[in-house]
Amino acid sequence: MARWIVLAIPVDGVSEMDRDARTLAEFDGSAEEAESALLKEASTYEHKLWKVRRREIFKCSDRSYFLRIHGRLATYGLLLQLAELVHDSAELTSRSPA
Repeated sequence: MARWIVLAIPVDGVSEMDRDARTLAEFDGSAEEAESALLKEASTYEHKLWKVRRREIFKCSDRSYFLRIHGRLATYGLLLQLAELVHDSAELTSRSPA
């Protein structure tokens, strides 16, 4: 079973200081489960808004969406991406003979 994370990367409507990517979810599962989790995050993530008045979800690929969320005073654009773990040096260390 693969390890996945869902990332939210602000691309529109945020200041330069707020452009850091955020990990929204981290889990083990199949590719299908991961794609379902990505869509769930796109359907519920609110960034910094108290109340989302409108949500637009654009599918870029099976593993990425562009999310535009509108509040009363602000609109944010975010790229939500699914990433699969392909290497972890901690796993190599734990398997090394003592």
